[in-house]
Amino acid sequence: MKNYKYTFINIKACTLVALLLMMNACTKDFESFNTDTNSISDEQLKVDFNNIGAFFPSIQNAFTTNNMIPMDIGEFLTGGAFAGYFMFPNPGANNTNYSMLEGWAGYGMFGVGYNAIMSPVNEIKRRGAEASAPDFWAVALILKVYGMHKVTDIYGPVPYTKFGQGGTTVPYDSQQEIYNTFFSELDVASKALQDYIVKFPGAKPFSKFDNIYAGDYSQWLRFANSLRLRLAMQIVKVAPDIAKAQAEKAVDPLNGGVFTANEHNAFVKGGSNALYIASQIWGDIRGNAALISCMNGYSDPRLSKYYDPSTIVPGEYVGIRTGSNIQARGDMLKFSNVAAASFVQATPTELMTAAEVYFLRAEGALRGWNMGGTSVKELYEEGISTSLTQWGVGGDAPGYINNDIRKPANYTDPLLPAQNAPAVSDLSVKWDEAATNEQKLERIIIQKWISDFPDGTCAWSTFRRTGYPRLFPVAVNNSGGEISTAIQIRRMNYPGSEYVTNAAEVAKGVTLLGGPDNGGTRLWWDIAGPNF
Repeated sequence: MKNYKYTFINIKACTLVALLLMMNACTKDFESFNTDTNSISDEQLKVDFNNIGAFFPSIQNAFTTNNMIPMDIGEFLTGGAFAGYFMFPNPGANNTNYSMLEGWAGYGMFGVGYNAIMSPVNEIKRRGAEASAPDFWAVALILKVYGMHKVTDIYGPVPYTKFGQGGTTVPYDSQQEIYNTFFSELDVASKALQDYIVKFPGAKPFSKFDNIYAGDYSQWLRFANSLRLRLAMQIVKVAPDIAKAQAEKAVDPLNGGVFTANEHNAFVKGGSNALYIASQIWGDIRGNAALISCMNGYSDPRLSKYYDPSTIVPGEYVGIRTGSNIQARGDMLKFSNVAAASFVQATPTELMTAAEVYFLRAEGALRGWNMGGTSVKELYEEGISTSLTQWGVGGDAPGYINNDIRKPANYTDPLLPAQNAPAVSDLSVKWDEAATNEQKLERIIIQKWISDFPDGTCAWSTFRRTGYPRLFPVAVNNSGGEISTAIQIRRMNYPGSEYVTNAAEVAKGVTLLGGPDNGGTRLWWDIAGPNF
């Protein structure tokens, strides 16, 4: 993990530039700052919390292409494909056909997690934010937990609790310990924000550093609680009692509430949208057959918001099946691309939405938890209508919610008929109170999956945990038997650089993983078997 140190030097350099520009903008002494950058003292940087605040834009930009390799690009090429959202249009060996090449394994996720999130958060801590600005520290913890829960949910055990304590290597933690730490860190963050809101109502000292909520701590508190709910649900099969307690704590209104409306959604504003770059500029993303076939079958009004019609079958939405036997890139570029009107360079980057929270609450209520006093059906339907409203088609919600005829469609490959696939679910959208709990959960998760787009890691994690939505199996499996075509991929391999710079500790990490370092090994929370 020595490479983390070197990258952080660049982060600190970029931060200094940001500080200079910011200080220049708010002082009359422009010329002196412009001619003598060394004149900025530690005391001057403490004014308006610039000494710690200037790190936050770079942390938030870990999710956009303001960062050199944003986390989201790694998500599109890993979780986004495995969750049935995207496909890689190029021929040859890659993640989507389970070749698990090293260049793909480390791209965007592991490195960005430590270089662009853990390192600056550690620097914020080193500068005393816990004591001097607990409200700023609260936001740092929320961003840290958000970013790193995706890293651990992709790889399993990773360095976390001992990161930044010195030395040339960093120990790995079990995923169970990491999740316990997540909940403890969210406790600290929520308490600090609640205390600050009571003591300084309406104050927004964080506003100039905040590309998500413009300094509104009540929104950050909702984000912390909503994130807690997501994490709680992820461990429901392995630690059901903890999951229930954490979920009920999350939705307790006395703790600040969760997302209940689209104005609560967490989006990073500014920078370049990573999905726009990957799909429109690089041309390395196309729509996946799984989601497009499902939305085609439901006549889902969000389909045109997510994808553009193909030219391979003009005017129709056609995706590429995961792991397809691709012969020529030019042919695959004719399949449906990500919707150009929805994802432009300035489109804010989605972190979490109210629609997802409604579906998480619906699942919790199905399990008998206290999720706010409304029925499973009401939470399920509110999740759908909130998502449709988010995408500008809220007027279609009543007809969509009450449709008990349309079902996910079969997949027809216009180039390779051998890759055709029958629909994997026969559930309509309309709620059925007489269904089994597994059928009710599948219905909830199908709609959660549709609404979570384009958050591939979130959707892939839910698929691994629940088995829903049912996805077309990979068309070509190049794993040599390491990954089951039926069960599908469960995790990513550790980057090869870890075996060079952190060899002894990554070996311990594999021991904590409980299986070989390959895509067929299940994570701690990924328990086989029924959901109830």
